[in-house]
Amino acid sequence: MEHEHHHHNHQHNVENLTKAFVWGIVINITFVIVEFIAGYIANSMGLLSDAGHNLTDVASLFLSLIALLLSKKSATNKYTYGYKKTTILVSLLNAVVLMVAVAIIIKESIEKFISPQQTQGAYIIIVASVGVVINFATALLFNKDKKEDMNVKGAYLHMLADGLVSVGVVISGIVIYYTHVYVIDAIVGLVIAVVIIYSTWDLLKGSIREALDGTPININIAQIEEIICRVQGVCSVHHLHVWALSTRENALTAHIVVSQNTTLAQTQELKEQIKHILSQKEITHTTLEFETIPCDEEYCCGLHS
Repeated sequence: MEHEHHHHNHQHNVENLTKAFVWGIVINITFVIVEFIAGYIANSMGLLSDAGHNLTDVASLFLSLIALLLSKKSATNKYTYGYKKTTILVSLLNAVVLMVAVAIIIKESIEKFISPQQTQGAYIIIVASVGVVINFATALLFNKDKKEDMNVKGAYLHMLADGLVSVGVVISGIVIYYTHVYVIDAIVGLVIAVVIIYSTWDLLKGSIREALDGTPININIAQIEEIICRVQGVCSVHHLHVWALSTRENALTAHIVVSQNTTLAQTQELKEQIKHILSQKEITHTTLEFETIPCDEEYCCGLHS
């Protein structure tokens, strides 16, 4: 019953996230079209460039949606774990795209700092304000699940970063409109770049680690070993490996050493007990191999507590 309840909740979350990604794509592609038209009418390269940048957001959301849908597909003989890993690859791609966007922002900000350019403050304020609403509204769609799924966190940070960019553009537009100090545009851009790097760094590190089958960032391997070793009847554990199947599911393999006096029924009971404990630690796929050695109560780590 508990497994069915967990499966139902997971399916419900996936359905909600699918709707969130679809809404995010629809909202943002609409804004890209409006911003492109506005930039064309105003003959503003700034708005046209931002429309192109926002188009990359749509692409990012689309990739995240595809990864989410692929993660639901059943395993095959060629892909025995299914396509769940695509969520990790897309989260890594999102992190890389954000870093590339930061590099572009820094480059453009430095150029504007060296050679400030005259801009249309009023028009920028209006369009950028719409961008603030669109980007933050889209980020809110992913706020609930951002801590549980790195792919969702990538989409959330992407939209939040763009929201911050839009806020910066609004601020610079206001200052420029009233003071005609055009260099403020470059200063705000550099501040935004620093904020994006700070917020994205953990996502980048975590994505690289999980793409390389490293221990997921939310898993403490020493703590997992200690938890298994505390189980009554376990002598020791070795060949312990934990990796991410997707941004929401972790897997574990381990060799569990038990006393040679342990019966088959007791071994099966130990297996179920360990799997249940690990499921509480966000490890849902567990493969255990049992080994026996001469083991008494003095030696067994699960018996001397």
